[in-house]
Amino acid sequence: MNFTEIAQTRQSCRAYDETRPVEEEKLSAILESVRLSPSACNGQPYHLTVCRGETAKAVAAATMGMGMNKFAAQAPVLIVISEEDYVKSAAVGAKLKDNDYRSIDIGIAAAYLTAEAAAQGLGSCILGWFDNSKIRSLCNLSHNVRLVITLGYAKDDTVREKKRKSLSQLVSQL
Repeated sequence: MNFTEIAQTRQSCRAYDETRPVEEEKLSAILESVRLSPSACNGQPYHLTVCRGETAKAVAAATMGMGMNKFAAQAPVLIVISEEDYVKSAAVGAKLKDNDYRSIDIGIAAAYLTAEAAAQGLGSCILGWFDNSKIRSLCNLSHNVRLVITLGYAKDDTVREKKRKSLSQLVSQL
């Protein structure tokens, strides 16, 4: 599958097959893709915590406040992405240029993770609604949680029509 095919088929999965665990080799490939993703000054200012079993269920519960993300409990794997400190060169650049490189780098890492999950035949969903304090406690994290990503086999792998802006709305060429 080439990258455009991955982009066309990757979608947010909100119904997982609870009977199918994620194979270790597929999870390893996904994590390796994150390791290879670009980041400011190659600093990789994030940490990934892979949660399975009871920990995954507890983390999923911490994403379900106010009725949100009920499907997260079905996912056999949840990956918590927490923020880490900048490397010195990126910290200086962030300060001088007033740019939040950590958030950018975490977004790139999440994009690589979800793209590789799609290439491996797995569904994923990026969650931004969660109880930071609870997940930090569950995962023994010293820094803030930025994203939680559910991972597993979709119950239904039908690709939905993508609703996106047109290229003319997104792109200017000068």
